[in-house]
Amino acid sequence: MNLPISRRKLRVFGVVAIGTALIPILITMFELITTERQSVVFLEGYPTPVSILILAYYLVLIIAGIAWFIYQMISFFRLKTEKKKTELLHLKSQVNPHFFFNTLNNIYGLIETDTEKAKKLILTLSDMMRYSIYEGEKDTVLISAEITYLQKYIELHKMRYHKAINVTLDAEIVVDHEVMPLLFIILLENAFKHGIENMRNGAYATIHVESNQDQVIFTVVNNFDPSTLNEVDGIGLKNLKRRLEIVYPDRHTLSLTHSGDVYRASLILQV
Repeated sequence: MNLPISRRKLRVFGVVAIGTALIPILITMFELITTERQSVVFLEGYPTPVSILILAYYLVLIIAGIAWFIYQMISFFRLKTEKKKTELLHLKSQVNPHFFFNTLNNIYGLIETDTEKAKKLILTLSDMMRYSIYEGEKDTVLISAEITYLQKYIELHKMRYHKAINVTLDAEIVVDHEVMPLLFIILLENAFKHGIENMRNGAYATIHVESNQDQVIFTVVNNFDPSTLNEVDGIGLKNLKRRLEIVYPDRHTLSLTHSGDVYRASLILQV
């Protein structure tokens, strides 16, 4: 919608600028033709007030042109920023919906068989949804808040499963930096979705978060079924990569590696 209007403005400004630039050429040509001289000096012979008026006009035109150019640049970068913000909001809205729906289905099944467990699940899920909706809309959150969110996610999964799982999370917070919300959850979700959920026995995941003076390092190591490897790089990881490109260009390192039945995901942010 805005593009055709901008083009029309550009064409109008171009016509005015070219037309104005031709004025001194036309005046000079007119003087050469009418006076039959070999050369003329622009505005030579004109009354001083007229010369000043013409020069002032060109000065105003130059200032207006510079102002117009600056305005267009500001509008361009503002539009670019708004597009990125819109894209980020769209990407954030894709985080966790399936997990929330699946958990609600689990709660529904527990209401009659284990009421107390269902209540705990509802409270934990409510806290997570509140964080995802309200904190997720912010540009940044404290790393400590993200860790609390991850802990609740792990707690919720432990209540959902009917099998023993070994999931540990340790954190070393030297500096409580602010980071884009809901970044690490995607890597943790992958560890559960493609690892723990597919393992009948011996499922584990080890999560480590470190926040020092100039870096935030998130690492998750889990075992998985090698036959499901092709499913690992799905929509969630593509979502994460795009968000990192927008918010942390040239300031992040995402590493996804596997050896045998062990998968390792590491994200380093320069803050």
